[in-house]
Amino acid sequence: MSDETPAPDKGAPDDFLTRILDQLVDLAQTARDWVRQEAEATIKEKIVPPLQKVGLAIAAGFGAASLMVLGLIFIAVAAIVYLSDLVGVALAFFIIGAAYLLGAAAFTAVKVRSMQR
Repeated sequence: MSDETPAPDKGAPDDFLTRILDQLVDLAQTARDWVRQEAEATIKEKIVPPLQKVGLAIAAGFGAASLMVLGLIFIAVAAIVYLSDLVGVALAFFIIGAAYLLGAAAFTAVKVRSMQR
C-alpha cells in the first residue's frame, strides 16, 4: 500500500469554469424569465385595458355614425318626396344634394382649421 496522495485532477480548472458558466447561464435565464413575467404583467395591466376601452369607443362610434347616416338617408328621401310635390323632382334632388355638399364643405373647413392649429 502506498501512501501516495492522489495527483490533482488536471481537468479541475475546466470543471470549475464549466460550473461557473453554467451558473451564469442559469442566472441569465432566470433574469430573462423575470423580465418576461414583468413585461407580461405590465402589458396586461397598463396596455390591454386602455386598448379595450379604445376598441369599445371606436365600435360605439361606428355604430352611432352608421345610424346617423341611415337617419340622414331617410330624412333625405322624405325631403325629396316633400320637395318634389312643391318644386318638382329635379329641383328637389338639386336642393338635397346642395345641402349635403354644404354640410361636407363645413365639416372639411372645420377639419382643415383644426389640423392647422
